[in-house]
Amino acid sequence: MPRPLTTNDLQACAALDRLALGGLWNETQWQRELAEPDRPCLGLGAGPTLVAIAAGWVIFDELHISLVAVDPSEQRRGLGRRVLEALLLKGQAMGCSRATLEVAVGNGAALALYGTLGFCTQGRRRCYYRSGEDALIQWLSLEARD
Repeated sequence: MPRPLTTNDLQACAALDRLALGGLWNETQWQRELAEPDRPCLGLGAGPTLVAIAAGWVIFDELHISLVAVDPSEQRRGLGRRVLEALLLKGQAMGCSRATLEVAVGNGAALALYGTLGFCTQGRRRCYYRSGEDALIQWLSLEARD
């Protein structure tokens, strides 16, 4: 079951970020994310090692999903779904009525996962990623979720 992450998980979060995402956030950014109560971060793993994490920001009644990462050697096992579903539930518990995220247009696995959860594309950000790839902006209503 995904658990809340704290500043004690800083090294594990940064390590998984480097492994799965090429170091999207540095340790200072991770410290800030883990310390803020309106930025829920959840993870899966045994002991000090994490295999999946999901993080977001609560802004008014919206959950902005900022990161979902899974250890490449553990992908295709449903871990991303588990941490993301837990983050959506946490967002609901924090008063969020909808969730949003950006996803690379070429990330077929993520697009498939988000589609099965009910996310719908509502826009596009041109050249959003370092690679120059566009991002799709997706939204999900949290009001009708069980």
